[in-house]
Amino acid sequence: MQNSQHRPAESPAAPAIPSTPALASTDPQLASLLAAEEVRQRDKVRLIASENYASRAVREACSSVITNLYSEGYPGARYYEGQQIVDQVERLAIERAKSLFGAEHANVQPHSGSPANLAVYLAFLKPGDTVLGMQLAHGGHLTHGSKASITGKYWNIVSYGLNPETGFLDYSRIRELALAHRPKLIIAGHSAYPRRIDFSVFRDIADEVGAILLVDMAHFAGLVAGGAHPSPVPCADVVTTTTHKSLRGPRGAMILCRAEHAAKIDKAVFPGLQGGPHNAITAAIAVALHEAQDPGFAAYAEQCVTNARVLADGLRGHGFNVVTGGTDNHLVLVDLRNRKIGGKPVAAALDRAGLVSNYNAVPWDDQPPQNPSGLRLGSPAMTTRGFAEAEFRQVADWIARVVDSGLDDAEIASIARETQTLCKDFPMP
Repeated sequence: MQNSQHRPAESPAAPAIPSTPALASTDPQLASLLAAEEVRQRDKVRLIASENYASRAVREACSSVITNLYSEGYPGARYYEGQQIVDQVERLAIERAKSLFGAEHANVQPHSGSPANLAVYLAFLKPGDTVLGMQLAHGGHLTHGSKASITGKYWNIVSYGLNPETGFLDYSRIRELALAHRPKLIIAGHSAYPRRIDFSVFRDIADEVGAILLVDMAHFAGLVAGGAHPSPVPCADVVTTTTHKSLRGPRGAMILCRAEHAAKIDKAVFPGLQGGPHNAITAAIAVALHEAQDPGFAAYAEQCVTNARVLADGLRGHGFNVVTGGTDNHLVLVDLRNRKIGGKPVAAALDRAGLVSNYNAVPWDDQPPQNPSGLRLGSPAMTTRGFAEAEFRQVADWIARVVDSGLDDAEIASIARETQTLCKDFPMP
């Protein structure tokens, strides 16, 4: 049965493919591409953990006339005139962020999650200072110190990982590394770790060595907002997050922090890293934060976690190796090494079957990043469309059929017809 309480409210009788007459007249080639993308999002089961469906209200804010403004500075302290309305919009987003997450200060101007994290580095560190962050290969993010990132080139990075016996974070080892290297910044957070983090332990470690504690909650911010995941805000000095993913807003970011750090954070964002904010995105962030305050969003967040657990259990039942044996959040990480197949060909085959995921490294992966051994799956997008336990059990069955068939084209085509049929019963916003 369709579970409409998990989707943001929409205007009735919306067409399947909204008309864009101005765009179609001005640039029919691009209009055609965007229409094709809507069809793709409508007809496929989207399982990428970092994606979702923004409501029509969020999308309307993204395309509003406020995009015509340039607004260097902060509300009440701009470098341009004509900011009377946009100041109110940004203040509204700030107050909603502070209220929703219980933060003392919020900056809603970062253009995305990576610049938000980089602003924290700029606010508290000098080049060469030591940072303790999670290994990318064990589920961390590029900006937690990967050598491929600017963070791994300008700062001295010490990386922590998972316990090889359990696959869980090894807090004793993290403390040992902190005591040995005395980092000025400790980062907790992940992009591919399916378990909750004990933020209080990280707080104790940071206090013991005198470090700033940054929690990157980009992936699970929506779960925090909905009460389905512990909040890092009481424990952290600074919390960064994107505003899409499980929070279901536009492609933007926020930084939440204690009042004592507000001036440093604001200065690092502007003028430290960027000029004017993207005002239409700020407006859309305000809308998403308003939607997240609705009681229905708590039901959505809980259902995201339930659906991910059902998906993990279903895959385990089909003999898949699920990293850590399950999940506490919205994502599932599958280790395909026992199936003797790489993540990239499986992800490509699933996409042809109407099941969109991403190949991903798994802990202690011995394969290259271009074809790692894992598959990352997430529940947020299809939970927005109303998928519940029955649908996610079906998703697990479909994934098993694709892999068990040896990526057979005929079987993939058959599943693609089935996934498209199911999607018709769960309209996208």
